[in-house]
Formats: sequence, structure tokens, C-alpha cells
Amino acid sequence: MRWSLLWLAMAVAIEATAFGSRVERNAYATMMYMGTPRDYEFYVATRVMLRSLSKLRVAADLVVIASTDVPLRWVRALEQEDGAKVVRVENLNNPYKNQANFDRRFKLTLNKLYAWSLVDYDRVVMLDSDNLFLRKTDELFQCGQFCAVFINPCIFHTGLFVLQPSMEVFKNMIHELEIGKENPDGADQGFIGGYFPDLLDQPLFHPPVNGTKLKGTFRLPLGYQMDASYYYLRLRWSVPCGPNSVITFPGAPWLKPWYGAEMPLVFIQAVFYLGIVAVTRLARPSLSKLCYRRADKSISFIQTGLKMIAVWSILAAYIFPVFIIPHTVHPLVGWSLYLLGASALSSIAVNAFLLPILPVLIPWLGILGTLLVMACPWYPDGVVRALAVFVYAFCCAPILWVSMVKILSCLQVSLEREAFLPRLGESTPPAGFNKLY
Repeated sequence: MRWSLLWLAMAVAIEATAFGSRVERNAYATMMYMGTPRDYEFYVATRVMLRSLSKLRVAADLVVIASTDVPLRWVRALEQEDGAKVVRVENLNNPYKNQANFDRRFKLTLNKLYAWSLVDYDRVVMLDSDNLFLRKTDELFQCGQFCAVFINPCIFHTGLFVLQPSMEVFKNMIHELEIGKENPDGADQGFIGGYFPDLLDQPLFHPPVNGTKLKGTFRLPLGYQMDASYYYLRLRWSVPCGPNSVITFPGAPWLKPWYGAEMPLVFIQAVFYLGIVAVTRLARPSLSKLCYRRADKSISFIQTGLKMIAVWSILAAYIFPVFIIPHTVHPLVGWSLYLLGASALSSIAVNAFLLPILPVLIPWLGILGTLLVMACPWYPDGVVRALAVFVYAFCCAPILWVSMVKILSCLQVSLEREAFLPRLGESTPPAGFNKLY
């Protein structure tokens, strides 16, 4: 196993030189792999980060270390449209995947170790895709054999670090993996942090004015990895130590930068839906002013048409929001916006036809229940999850049918009592005439 990985690393180094004559001696690198619920989102995020580096005109190659299962169309887009050099690798086996505190989202993050096999470069800045660059950071290539930022007082962050590629270091890291070196989180953060345990005691990096490359290990100033939460302290980017160059988003998934772009549209839609609820509620006719109507065979066809309009308006209330929710919004925000939109649009039918609220919102409650059933974290596999959703839907079907019957019966009573269709030739009754008290 060990020798196969070493041969693979040598193949990676050879492939990295197969792009023709290389001018740059340094590289900004990131990684891509498949197997998470948000593979496409990280693919888009990687492309955005590469484009931002290109616009800054960095004096370095852009390299993507991509696992062999990354779709070829993504690889072609990275190479042809974003100008990146894609190096295909096999996923490294994670020996920590069965430890108690392991998060399966980070199962393949050890692929980051392949950065040490890019021996055609003098220095490599290894990046996570959730970084935003505010300015060029080419001075980082003057740093030593390993440099990283402490955004935590005791633990440096592996979302951005500088390294000097070395096959010797890479081989030693693979050996440490094989013998099961202690790793507190089972991911790249814990492994690399344990491999460079003395970084906290090293001097702070200051780029030499003559452009020479330093030797050794250094701590990077905090300005190279500004946690996005710092912004909310003063509502501006101002970290006093080091240049304010790179913003990182190490927190919860819904705080990643690619979700923020759609938030203004989400806010507008939420305000729109809340406005619909308020307007339809205020415009609801007063029950004390409704008159009885006798059944009239001449308007039965129109009443049937109104019933169909009411039913289709309820269906549209649950279908329409799906098509206007931003596609890249976080699922938690997206589903919340959908439920708000469905309830707001349903209120139009409720108030226009004086329908009871609960039967109209039974599908809304059913969808919410389905999401909770799907989100349950204790399923052993996807088959059990699918069966649980099927059983839940089977149990909810009778309730949904009863709610539809209730809606139709209430709609019939409402049409018979309401003056929706005044008789032709009849004058409007005077105020206070034939009212319900």
C-alpha cells in the first residue's frame, strides 16, 4: 500500500510537468473530491476562488488536486475556462474514519497531503475553497518550509498554509498515516497540526524586502486568514496584525460565502410573502356582512369553475415557490423560504374563499414532517431512510384526503352563502337588509 502511494505521488509530480514549459516557480493549490452532499457547491466555490486569483494577476500557477472521480466536464471547465492545472489523484485512505468523534464530511480531506508531492514548485500556498482574496498575497512564497495562521489561540488553521514541496516529507506523512499517528479530529486539520506541533513557538513571518525566500517554519499574521466573524465586531475588515488579505469562513456550512450572494433576493422574497399574508388578512370580508343565497341551477356551472379555481390556487401555492427560490441558497434557508411562500400564497385562497386554515395547511405540515423524517441522523443507510419516508407518506395520505374533502365541502358552503355572483336584473339590497346577526 505504501509503495503504491509513493509511485502514485511520483506520477502526480510527472503529470504536473506535462502541461508544457512552466514559467512560474510557485503555485496556489486547492483540492476537489466527491462524496459529500455539497460537491457541486464546492466545485462552484473553487472556480470562484480561482477566478478571483486570476483577476489579482498573481505570479503563480493555479493548481487543482482533483480525485479521479471528479467529473471530466468539471475538469475541462477548470482547465479551459479557469486556466487551472488539474492533477488527478487517488483518494488517500483515511485510517481515522472509525474513531468516535469522526465527522464523515472530512473523510477525504487528507488528500490535501498531495500538495507536498508538487515538487516542480518552490513554494505552494494550499487553500480551502471557502477563502476570499481581497488582495494579492504573492509575498507568501517567500515564507519557509511550512507557515500557517493561528485563528485559534492554540491551533493553526489548515484553510491556508504555505509549504515547500518535498517527496521526503510526503513519504513520511504517508508512513505516519499507515502507522495510525494520533489525530484528534481524523481530518487534515488534526493530522497536519500534529505533524507540526511546535509552530506556535516559531517567529512571525515578515516578508524580506529583497524578495529572498526564508528557511524554517513561521507563523503567518492573522490578516492572511481573517475569520468572517471578525467583520461583525466593527462592521468592517480591520485586523491590526498583518495585511488584511484573505477572508476565511470556517464556521457552519450555511455561513459559507457562496450562500451570501443570494441573501438579498431571499430577503426580498420573504418580505413579499409576509406582505401577501398581511394584505390578504386585511382584505378578508367581514362575516357579519355576508348574505345567504338560495341555490340557483343557472350558476351551478360557474360555481364549479370557482371550485376549480380555488383548488388550483391551493396547488399553485405549493408549486410556485419552488421555481423562484435561488438555486445556490443553503438548504436550510431554501426550505424555510419555501414553507413561508407556500403558507403566504395559501392564505390567498383561505381569505378569498373563506376556507378553514388547518385543512389548507395540511400539505404544508406534511412537507415539514417529511423534511424532519429525512433529516433524522440515525438511519444506517439510504434504503432505511427511503423506507421511513415511504411509511410516513403512506400514513399521511388518508389525512391529506380528509383535508381535501373538508376543503371542498367548506368551499361549497362558502359559494352558497356568499354573494360572489349577484343575479342579473336584481338591484343591490339596501344596507342592513337580510343580514346575519
